[in-house]
Amino acid sequence: MKTKKNKVVLAYSGGLDTSFCVTYLTTEKDMEVHAVVANNGGFSREEITAMEERAYFLGASSFLEIDITQRYIDDCIKYMIYGNIKRNGTYPLSVSSERMFQALAIVDHAQSIEADAIAHGSTGAGNDQVRFDLVFKTYAPHMEIITPIRDMKLSRQYEIDYLKKAGLEWNSEKSIYSINQGLWGTSIGGKETLTSELPLPDAAYPHQLEKENPLELSITFDHGIPVALNGNEYDQLENLIQDLNLLGYQYAIGRDIHVGDTIIGIKGRVAFEAPAALLLIDAHTLLEKHVLTKHQIYWKTQVGNWYGMMLHEGNYLEPTMRWMETLLNESQKHVSGDVMLTLHPYRYTLNGISSAHDLMKAKSGIYGEENSAWTSDEAKGFIQLLSISNQNYYSIHKEELA
Repeated sequence: MKTKKNKVVLAYSGGLDTSFCVTYLTTEKDMEVHAVVANNGGFSREEITAMEERAYFLGASSFLEIDITQRYIDDCIKYMIYGNIKRNGTYPLSVSSERMFQALAIVDHAQSIEADAIAHGSTGAGNDQVRFDLVFKTYAPHMEIITPIRDMKLSRQYEIDYLKKAGLEWNSEKSIYSINQGLWGTSIGGKETLTSELPLPDAAYPHQLEKENPLELSITFDHGIPVALNGNEYDQLENLIQDLNLLGYQYAIGRDIHVGDTIIGIKGRVAFEAPAALLLIDAHTLLEKHVLTKHQIYWKTQVGNWYGMMLHEGNYLEPTMRWMETLLNESQKHVSGDVMLTLHPYRYTLNGISSAHDLMKAKSGIYGEENSAWTSDEAKGFIQLLSISNQNYYSIHKEELA
């Protein structure tokens, strides 16, 4: 009598690590592998087809694509724009923010087919292992988590050689870098990013400079949501992001290298290419400078930084994240208007905004030019009151003024 194989759902991307996992789990572990791609808008039809063919070639019992794009936009990208989130002032969480939503889709499918285990291709030295496992342990604590790359501490060359024996030739040159592409940006890691001093070569970025003549661009926001480019309205934010990415790619905009503290406590360095994310966040930030008060901006910045840190570190399911989303939603009441930019090769400039909520339109005065809401005597009295605290302190500690 034929023994029933254990069923495992693999978070599959078609890359080197997850391709290895398909073959390893089917041949070495004798498991029934169900490869699942959680697509957040970063894969084309051609890429999905190629992934499917590779999965079946390597021994997968089934292949499934789950489109998570709308959920990712509604539950994550929206709040990253509201919060102007850039990790360490640089990285817009292009890939790190995707992982929890991919994990949610994977665990839902695993439960629906009554799988015995869930697998992913994360290493033991990165953040993704934490992001995936936190979701899996929260939603399916009874289910085994299998991580061959992490557990066996495999090198990329070992995986390439292993797949070659299975009949799949892998391009060793491309495997120098680990590239993760998504709607909100692409991360590129390997070789130079493993050092502290070397820049990523131009050719390592997926897109190259195509245009050099400056391009004027306007982005329209409605309650914090981008809704139009150059006056052309979009029904779906996904399409606006994709079109803005295409514009940015042509000017090689959105490139940088992020350096930061990983969840597991070591320093990490990764390059990224995220034109739409950076353009939208910086445009949104400028608009908020005009329409929010200084205290609104201050406290919203604290919440945005905290929300971004929790998201980056895989704590999306922490209940306080929902509290912060409530505040971020409320903060966008007056964040509507147009932001004007100019795209240049490798950079962009923020030129200005137009909004009915622009607080510069208030009639109390024009900075550095004119005051109409107070007299000169009132200004002098205001300054005198502000100086009292310092006067008191330095009357006692005169030596500190030297």
